[in-house]
Amino acid sequence: MAHIAANLKDREESSEFATLLGESLGESSSFIGSVVKGTVIKVQDDAVIVDVGLKSEGRIPLREFSLPGQETEINEGDIVEVYVERMENKNGESVLSREKARREEAWIELEKSCEKSEKVTGVIFGRVKGGFTVDLGGAIAFLPGSQVDIRPVKDVSPLMGTPQPFHILKMDRTRGNIVVSRRAVLEESREEARGELMKNLGEGQVLQGVVKNITDYGAFVDLGGVDGLLHVTDISWKRVNHPSEILQIGQTIDVQIIKYNEETNRISLGMKQLQDDPWADIEARFPVGEKFKGRITNIADYGAFVELEDGIEGLVHVSEMSWTKKNVHPGKIVSTSQEVEVVILEVDAEKRRISLGIKQCQENPWQKFADEHEVGQEIEGEIRNKTEFGLFVSLDEEIDGMVHLSDISWEDSTEEALTSFEKGQTVKAKILEMDPEKERVALGIKQLTENPFSGAMEGISKGAVVTGTITEISDKDITVSVNNVLTGTIKKSDLSRERSEQRTDRFAVGEKVDAKVMSIDAKNHKLGLSIKARELDEDKKAMEEFGSTESGASLGDILGAALNEQK
Repeated sequence: MAHIAANLKDREESSEFATLLGESLGESSSFIGSVVKGTVIKVQDDAVIVDVGLKSEGRIPLREFSLPGQETEINEGDIVEVYVERMENKNGESVLSREKARREEAWIELEKSCEKSEKVTGVIFGRVKGGFTVDLGGAIAFLPGSQVDIRPVKDVSPLMGTPQPFHILKMDRTRGNIVVSRRAVLEESREEARGELMKNLGEGQVLQGVVKNITDYGAFVDLGGVDGLLHVTDISWKRVNHPSEILQIGQTIDVQIIKYNEETNRISLGMKQLQDDPWADIEARFPVGEKFKGRITNIADYGAFVELEDGIEGLVHVSEMSWTKKNVHPGKIVSTSQEVEVVILEVDAEKRRISLGIKQCQENPWQKFADEHEVGQEIEGEIRNKTEFGLFVSLDEEIDGMVHLSDISWEDSTEEALTSFEKGQTVKAKILEMDPEKERVALGIKQLTENPFSGAMEGISKGAVVTGTITEISDKDITVSVNNVLTGTIKKSDLSRERSEQRTDRFAVGEKVDAKVMSIDAKNHKLGLSIKARELDEDKKAMEEFGSTESGASLGDILGAALNEQK
């Protein structure tokens, strides 16, 4: 009996132990996967020992107690919430996680914020393919690169490690995915600011903006929700070839609204309007005729632009660059950034134009030559160029005088007169005219000799009758010599009043003829003659002298009487 009683007692104790063990194991298993509170027992260099009331303490990496960009703040005795992963590991320690506990807490709060479309605070702490990682108070989210800012951001480093607001775009707890957007927050704020800004916009208002984009014709500036155009001509008072010379994308600048269209919401901006206009009292500061020094800023086919002071440029036309270098590209006379001395030729304050001259700062070789020489003076020079209309003869190292084709020979004014001259040949000539303003010196070679035609034109006028000797006969006309120096031409139709007599074969070389002067080319010593006109004049005179058919005399009688009188 005693033995049976002992066995029963042992069985009862064993059953009780089994029940307690089962309860203990059940309670312990409920800890796994849950968040519990624990006490920090010890803080080591790389780990924190936490007691959560289990058989053994847990070791949690120290880094799990810090937030990205912040220092770790944990001390012995602190009460913290941790996540129980396992009851114990191979070392007999509880496997705990502060990071997972924070994540669980965060997910609950984030889901509430997502449902309400509220902003959440997070810290960008890492870079991954296609974007960045964000710590949302323990839950890790993905921030796509396109959602970082309203415009592309080249350097995200200033944004990293700094708490800032985000909008949750998508959450999937089963997969542990969260996608956030910083851009959505900025656009929301931007829209609010834009509405407020548009209400208060007005011409003349000065604002601060950020350069958003740069083009050839200007720059688009973000004024905080609304863009304005800063045209290249309104960036600076001085010449700006391209906006990128002064502006950079992302640069913060002060601008003034110079035009605002409320219907189209187009805003024109200006930077130079915030500075003093350098063209004010321009005429007083740059009087005509005064000399100034400047720098070549730009060279064009028609001239060069010279900066006289900041914001003030003038144009030196190619014709005002050199006294002697004509038909030469300005780039062969001056170069960009070269410092030059100029004379103010003209100032137009209204059109903001200044005309400058470089050659006026140097001695005028044309004026110098005119001062040192006289008309009629003989000079000697080398033929520098030969053209179809004359010769260019060197007057000195810089300038040339011109002998026109008509001033080469008294006898010949055709290109044939040029055949006896060659480039490089030294010739003598007489100064006929000097005009420093037109930069011209006219020379003559034939004037060195007596004019053989001098006096040949005396007594000859249009309508006069002259006697000439036939020197040449062709099918179309005959050529006669008048006073041995003048050349007269009688066309076939002018050989007679009778059509049957208008034949050149009626005449012979050496024969003398009387003809009426119809035209005079004094320069070339040529006459236009007509026998027909002379005959008609004689008929008319006869009619006047011997009466008309009304007096009873016939036309034949009158002509016969006139002929008899001539005989």
